[in-house]
Amino acid sequence: MEKKQHVEDLFERGLFASRWLLAPMYAGLVIALLMLVVIFFRELAYYVPQMMTLSAESVILVALTLIDLTLAANLLLIVMFSGYESFVSKFDFDAGADRPGWMGKVDFGGLKMKLIASIVAISGIHLLKRFMEIGDPATPAMDDRTLLWLTVIHMTFVLSGVLLALMDWLQARSAK
Repeated sequence: MEKKQHVEDLFERGLFASRWLLAPMYAGLVIALLMLVVIFFRELAYYVPQMMTLSAESVILVALTLIDLTLAANLLLIVMFSGYESFVSKFDFDAGADRPGWMGKVDFGGLKMKLIASIVAISGIHLLKRFMEIGDPATPAMDDRTLLWLTVIHMTFVLSGVLLALMDWLQARSAK
């Protein structure tokens, strides 16, 4: 009986240690965050010299692009921190006043809601950019079918978010 318990303990320790296989994935997300930073500054470097010649609509589109990249970067950061703390290990250092308020408090359900909210926001910005390009002679015309599909996809994200929130609410309610 003791040998069986020893084998089970070893298996469980190995299974528990396997969570560290996620660590390189979080490191990869750091590289993805760096890529977003590079793209952000590339966009900025492209448009700043044109600042005096851009129309108001073009500036709004540039701002939406930069907001889109920033939201994606925020999303990556939330996934990196919350995912690492939820599934791999707690951070063992004191960041002091610099520590984001949500860090250490976002559980899997909260992470899921932040993820879908960010996806909806990013999708909404992308859709708004496409709508603003309608009638712009510098932008190739988009057909009605493409706009319809962009709207359907965005509404699918919105509906998914509402359904996820409803499921979380029902789960919390049933737990009480």
